[in-house]
Amino acid sequence: MISKDRNYRSFEVRAVSDETMTVEGYAVVFDTQETMYEYDGIKYLEEIRSGALNGAEMKDVVMNFNHGGKPVARTKNDTLRLSIDLRGLKVEADLSTTEEARRLYEEVKSGLLDKMSFAFSINAEEYNKDLHLRSITEVKRIYDVAIVDFPAYESTSVHARSFFQAEAEKEATEVANKLELEKLKVIIGGL
Repeated sequence: MISKDRNYRSFEVRAVSDETMTVEGYAVVFDTQETMYEYDGIKYLEEIRSGALNGAEMKDVVMNFNHGGKPVARTKNDTLRLSIDLRGLKVEADLSTTEEARRLYEEVKSGLLDKMSFAFSINAEEYNKDLHLRSITEVKRIYDVAIVDFPAYESTSVHARSFFQAEAEKEATEVANKLELEKLKVIIGGL
């Protein structure tokens, strides 16, 4: 069911382990402008700003396919884990629990599905008329994260990887996050 008070946007997810049938990725990527609509040669853009998820309700979020059907993972039973880092909202899901979830994992692994979306409601936003840019500054609630075939945001992806490839990428992300944090400390210290 798609509700008119919920917004849906797309980002990245990938299969990371055949052993545990785990997928991971980003349901939200901060400060990335995406074209949401184009009319008469004018592009209307949207971004989710850094910090927009601070305080957002995420206590009972489900993962499903195309925002519908039975959930394949859920935060309530710890088969879906969500965390916020410098890049955005990171998603990790165990898809080994049901036949439907395992089928979805195989579709991600094979490359049939390579995008992700999220459903959310908004507390605060800004609009820059000159740039035609909607900036979401405060998300009220995340309802679901979904593996999708046609995303709203084209910057998303999903794919399968081995366990060791996933670990190597995790370590690289941690190093990149630490470097970004150090840069921010230097900038703030210089002010």
